[in-house]
Amino acid sequence: MDSIPTMREKLKKRIDFLRGDFTLASGKKSDFYINGKTTTLRPDALNYAARIFLDMMRQDEADRVGGLTLGADALIGAITALSFDVGRPVEGFSVRNEPHGHGTGQRIEGPDSAAGAKIIIIEDVVTTGGSAIKAIERVRESAPEAKIIGVYALVDRLDGGEQALREYEIPLKSIFTKDDLV
Repeated sequence: MDSIPTMREKLKKRIDFLRGDFTLASGKKSDFYINGKTTTLRPDALNYAARIFLDMMRQDEADRVGGLTLGADALIGAITALSFDVGRPVEGFSVRNEPHGHGTGQRIEGPDSAAGAKIIIIEDVVTTGGSAIKAIERVRESAPEAKIIGVYALVDRLDGGEQALREYEIPLKSIFTKDDLV
């Protein structure tokens, strides 16, 4: 298996960094777009990202990972699957924007073991931190006893997300920043 620095370099080459005129999820306009979804739907890129995140989680002693659906879903699935293979199982969960209109109607889908859990919120790309904050708020509503110990991102666009998360007393760690990719 490749080292973490080698995986990071290979992953960097697989990030979809596009130039043009874009409107981001935050509503901001940008002359570049980082498509985290297409990146994490590539088997090699997803594998590298999940292994890097899993290493970060081991260092932070985290035992659960989740995030807002759709951007976090592929990463959550890969991290949880790989965690089993390396003998340190980490449970995952997805946070819905709105409760589902059928079934259990929950906002958070996944195993019910958040009590005392050390949770990482996963993002593909962080701009203002809005998606991560939405996930944090939903987790805190649903499992106030859980401890969210960080937000991990594939890419931090350096557009205020870290500062916004600091107000929630949650650190942001990213594999890359915009500056690494430009």
